[in-house]
Amino acid sequence: MYAMVLKRPGELLVGEERPDPVAGPGEVVIKVTACGVCRTDLHVVDGELPQTRLPVVPGHEIVGRVAALGAGVSHLAVGERVGVGWLGHACGTCPYCAAHEENLCDTPVFTGCTRDGGFASHAVADAAFTYPLGEAGDDIALAPLLCAGLIGWRTLKMAGEGRRIGLYGFGAAAHIIAQVARYQGREIYAFTRPGDTQAQDFARSLGAVHAGPSDAPAPVPLDAALIFAPAGELVPQALRAVRKGGRVVCGGIHMSDIPAFPYRWLWEERKILSVANLTREDAREFLALAPRAGVTTHVTPYPLADANRALDDLRTGRLSGAAVLVP
Repeated sequence: MYAMVLKRPGELLVGEERPDPVAGPGEVVIKVTACGVCRTDLHVVDGELPQTRLPVVPGHEIVGRVAALGAGVSHLAVGERVGVGWLGHACGTCPYCAAHEENLCDTPVFTGCTRDGGFASHAVADAAFTYPLGEAGDDIALAPLLCAGLIGWRTLKMAGEGRRIGLYGFGAAAHIIAQVARYQGREIYAFTRPGDTQAQDFARSLGAVHAGPSDAPAPVPLDAALIFAPAGELVPQALRAVRKGGRVVCGGIHMSDIPAFPYRWLWEERKILSVANLTREDAREFLALAPRAGVTTHVTPYPLADANRALDDLRTGRLSGAAVLVP
């Protein structure tokens, strides 16, 4: 097999030939056909997630075919198309797992962070956290659904039933969840880096009723604001944009420090919430909803060997939509 490997934080990934993987009990080997490049991968590569195990193969938006089954795996078949996301395993016994909150598991395994992920020709995954994808749709187009879509869905759910939804940062997650929110009959207000007219035009093309710079006031009071950009200074900005009782939901695993702000911006029962990981139920819900909602992902494919270029394009904001690596 071939893999792009992170040896040390802040360094380029290195291509390696490795022995073909073997599935252990309860595991599957997946022949990877596409793997999305997520902002969380940037946090892994840039050393912003201290739990990262090194060396590691990043990548947690995996689409592929089951190549081998480990002992005890009976619900998947060799040749079946499957997907794997960020939460690669949960213990099933800690208080959070027992309360159906496996996203908060005390001893989780994270794909592409604490176990090798999908920036490779093959990957090993826990079969219980591997999702059948059926045969509809293109592998490359499906890949961003496995994290950008799933985390976006959990973030939208935490926003409640509000009609006017602000999206701060209009990349992979926002462009997917904007389509879901429009399907649900909500209004989308997009906020991007100042001067990023390309992202603003992209948001309008997906039905946003407003698209403008994140440092400008919202044109109307928002019911909720979803923050996908890893910029802590957006939290006070979003608080000022939401109505009384409104919610600000931070959808990323890492964010720069939130600056101090006056209490009056939080007062009147506004709320700041964070999303941590996801559950398998989130995945089942969203993977069933996405085709009904007519979600179309906007992707830029890269050869697997160009993983460093894809990461840099994401880091510098040169992408619209999502990057996907193709072995």
